[in-house]
Amino acid sequence: MDKFKSGFVTVIGRTNVGKSSIINLLVGEKISAITNKPQTTRKVIKGIINNENSQIIIIDTPGIHKPKSKLGNLMVNEAIGSIPDVDVILYVIDSTDSRIDEETLEKIRQAGKPTILIINKIDLIDSAKLAKIIDRYKERYDFKAIVPTSVKQKKNIKEIIDEIENNIKEGPAYYDIEEYTNQTLRDLVEETIREKALKLLQDEVPHGILVETTKLKTKKTKNNEKIFDIESIIYCLRESHKGIIIGKQGSMLKKIGTFAREDLEKMLDCKVNLKLWVKVKEDWINMESFVNKFKTKE
Repeated sequence: MDKFKSGFVTVIGRTNVGKSSIINLLVGEKISAITNKPQTTRKVIKGIINNENSQIIIIDTPGIHKPKSKLGNLMVNEAIGSIPDVDVILYVIDSTDSRIDEETLEKIRQAGKPTILIINKIDLIDSAKLAKIIDRYKERYDFKAIVPTSVKQKKNIKEIIDEIENNIKEGPAYYDIEEYTNQTLRDLVEETIREKALKLLQDEVPHGILVETTKLKTKKTKNNEKIFDIESIIYCLRESHKGIIIGKQGSMLKKIGTFAREDLEKMLDCKVNLKLWVKVKEDWINMESFVNKFKTKE
C-alpha cells in the first residue's frame, strides 16, 4: 500500500485567471466565489482535497494586481505572503494574456518551492500558440510540471492533482476527511451573497461591497423541518451605490437574495429564510477595522 502523503499548496496568479474555479473543481465543492470580474477573491481560503492516499490543503489567494486602497494592499500581501509557508506552488496564467509577470516569478524563484505552471483557458487558443507559451515559460523557470487546462471544459483537472501528489511528502491528514474547507458557515454564507452581488451589479459597484452576517440560526417548522434564519448586511461605499444595489422597488436586492438563497439551500440541504439590508459605509476599504476582517486567521 502506498504511504499516505499530505501537503499545503498555494494557488497564485493575476486576477481573473481562473484560480477559484480551478480550486472548486479540484476540491469538488464550491468554496470560493466565482465571477468574470477581477479581484473576486478577497481573502485566503483553504480547500481540502481528500484522496485515498493523500490529503491536499489548497489555498485560494486574492489575485495579484496593482493595489489602490488598504484593502488592495492587504489582498496582494496575503497572496504573496502565502508562498513561503507551503510545500507546492500552483502558478496559474491565462493563455490569452501575453504578459509575463516577472515580479511574481521572482518571488517564486526566491521561495525555491516546487512549482507547477497551470495554463488555463486553453479552449480559447490553438495548439501552436500553446506550444509557444510553454516554451516561453520553460525559458524563465524550471517548473516541476506544466499542465494546460480548461476550467470551462474541465480538462486535465486530475492531472493537476497527480502532479501535486508527485511533489508532496509523506505526512498526516491535517483535517477530518469529511471536511472540504476551513471556512465557517458564516464565511460561506457571506461569500455566496457577495458572489451573487458581484455577478448582478454594474462594474463600478461590486468591489466596494462587503457582506456581514448578523444572524445565523436554525429553527424547526410546525412540520418539524429544519430552516435557517439568516440576516446579512451589504455595505457599500456611496449612497448612489446603495440605490443601485436595492434597485427599482427593491428589484435588484430581491434578485440577489433569491439567487443566494437558492445556492444556500443546496449547500445546507434545508430551507433558508434570508433577509438582506443595504447600508453605506464610506471609504470602508481604507478603514483598518473593516480591512482587518480579511486578514488570514490561524
